[in-house]
Amino acid sequence: MAQPSYHPDPLIEGFLDELWSNRGLSDNTLSAYRSDLQHFEAYLQQRQVALRDAGREVIQDYLGWRFDQGAASTSSARLLSSLRRFYGFLLTRQLITEDPLALIASPKLPRKLPDTLSEADVDALLAEPNSEDTVEGRDKAMLELLYATGLRVSELVALTLEQISLRQGLVRITGKGGKERLVPMGEVAISELERYLQQNRPALLAYGQSDVVFPSNRGRMMTRQTFWYRIKLYAQRAGIHKALSPHTLRHAFATHLLNHGADLRVVQLLLGHSSLSTTQIYTHVANARLQALHAAHHPRG
Repeated sequence: MAQPSYHPDPLIEGFLDELWSNRGLSDNTLSAYRSDLQHFEAYLQQRQVALRDAGREVIQDYLGWRFDQGAASTSSARLLSSLRRFYGFLLTRQLITEDPLALIASPKLPRKLPDTLSEADVDALLAEPNSEDTVEGRDKAMLELLYATGLRVSELVALTLEQISLRQGLVRITGKGGKERLVPMGEVAISELERYLQQNRPALLAYGQSDVVFPSNRGRMMTRQTFWYRIKLYAQRAGIHKALSPHTLRHAFATHLLNHGADLRVVQLLLGHSSLSTTQIYTHVANARLQALHAAHHPRG
């Protein structure tokens, strides 16, 4: 939706600076907050209303206008989350006396199950890269580590040598909000990582040194987009035609652990979720799989 030009209120940058310094949020998250608040402020300026003076009625008008413009419920839910945090910030700074969102409910969102792969699909995907090839050998180690640990792709591409311990079989990750977690790698991933570090990684660093575990073929940190392209390439070669996302192997990691009896709270810790409710969506995937197996194999299924 096109938005008119406007003069930004310094309160927005003050709010974002506070989030950056105290919450350790990612650049993508901060960018989303900035976009939401700037679009809202542009709407307010058309009505000659300052951010700190916006009340419940004008916020509801804005939500209604967005609905008329075709905004999705997920987008409106994110907007309300941004506004709640912003006006909560103003309240704590005593810049306003009432929360204008106190009586505004968030839209009900459908519970979307993450796309995932079967264990046979994962086996086929991980078997595709040729470990004798420099770049494919790197990709094979990345895919094995990703499936073994459930890391976010952003965490994987930024992984440095000091964050891995082959002797202990652990990866140390600093995730969202600056929270640190230790994740075991498993024997297959450790073996593949050892092979890669000895055989493939030195060739990738011919153009310069880097402390990232998985540099690009130019010796730099790989982008998320590049690795996503590599995943799609191997999926195509493996004959996997399901809809994939950059987090497909993370979803498969969580779902397959639960399918094999892992405790939900353990999976929560491994994934780095701050809330158990975020992890619980995987139980729906695991339960659906169990129901399908029951229907297929039980004599009265």
